[in-house]
Amino acid sequence: MHRKIIHIDMDAFYASVEQRENPELRGRPVAVGGSRRGVVMAASYEARAFGVRSAMPSGLALRKCPDLIFVPPNFEIYRDVSQRVRAIFRSYTDLVEPVSIDEAYLDVTEARKGPPSATLLARAIKQDILDATQLTASAGVSFNKFLAKTASAMNKPDGLTVILPEDAPGLLAALPIERFHGIGPATAKRMRLLSIESGADLLLRTEEELVQDFGRVGRYYYRMVRGLDERLVRTDRQRKSFGAERTFENDVVDLQELMMRLESVVKEMGRRMQSVAVCGRTVTLKIKYHDFTISTRSRTVRHGVSTAGELRTIGRELLQQPAPPARAVRLIGLTLSNLVAPQDSRAGQLELEFEWP
Repeated sequence: MHRKIIHIDMDAFYASVEQRENPELRGRPVAVGGSRRGVVMAASYEARAFGVRSAMPSGLALRKCPDLIFVPPNFEIYRDVSQRVRAIFRSYTDLVEPVSIDEAYLDVTEARKGPPSATLLARAIKQDILDATQLTASAGVSFNKFLAKTASAMNKPDGLTVILPEDAPGLLAALPIERFHGIGPATAKRMRLLSIESGADLLLRTEEELVQDFGRVGRYYYRMVRGLDERLVRTDRQRKSFGAERTFENDVVDLQELMMRLESVVKEMGRRMQSVAVCGRTVTLKIKYHDFTISTRSRTVRHGVSTAGELRTIGRELLQQPAPPARAVRLIGLTLSNLVAPQDSRAGQLELEFEWP
């Protein structure tokens, strides 16, 4: 018997929440985050129509859409909405695997309520989300996670797409290569240079050829184009890291000024550490220079870093070791990873690592 998997993806989540909160933004091109020198965190569908995308430099976004409206992110509201949506998921099944704040997989093979049809369940979940949050979501329904994820992206926004077992081979063969989940722009470009432009072209390659061209991930490409995915919906999936960063209005060279700018990142991280209730053993400082090159400096400690004070101390030390940045800096960020429960705390510093561009 095939499993019944639903992938739910909220539509332009951050931007849609902002438009819900401020009626004046509805129907207008909106970008969450960003500044004169920052990057777009999320874009409304009105902004996407002009080519504005997440992670795009704000200056480029404004050139594409001169009427673009930038709004600051409000993570407290986003988290509240996300929790309400997840409560809806769990009212239908215990097998829920959150992927991020705005998407999740649900195994409804044996749902706790609703009709036996996964398609009808997906429709009911979408309606419950709309009723509870006034936001739309897109749903993909299929017999494994990869195909459900593929389906949810096919008819956004507010879409519902079903991929049946008998339809999967033809659909995957016709799919442009960049539409496959897990193939980004750089990989798609490499594939096109190898005359792989669609799923049909990918199907012609043996597993050995794909491994030779792309390394171990070639095995994943071989299986996904054939619709092979035995991964279970994992309810115990844990967050691996979280971070924050700031882009400066003007490049900064002075070390004391960089210390001051680091403080706003530390405060944001402190708020997030309180909300997730975990410690992190590895702190990584990200430095982006005026020429957009990036270096990272990491420190791993035996005890879990759990307070803004500890994070501030390590962040300042990393900013100065092995030496303060010698070039103008446009962005600083901190990431906490190697997450552990607070009770697993152990004292003692282990190592300092550096990666240079």
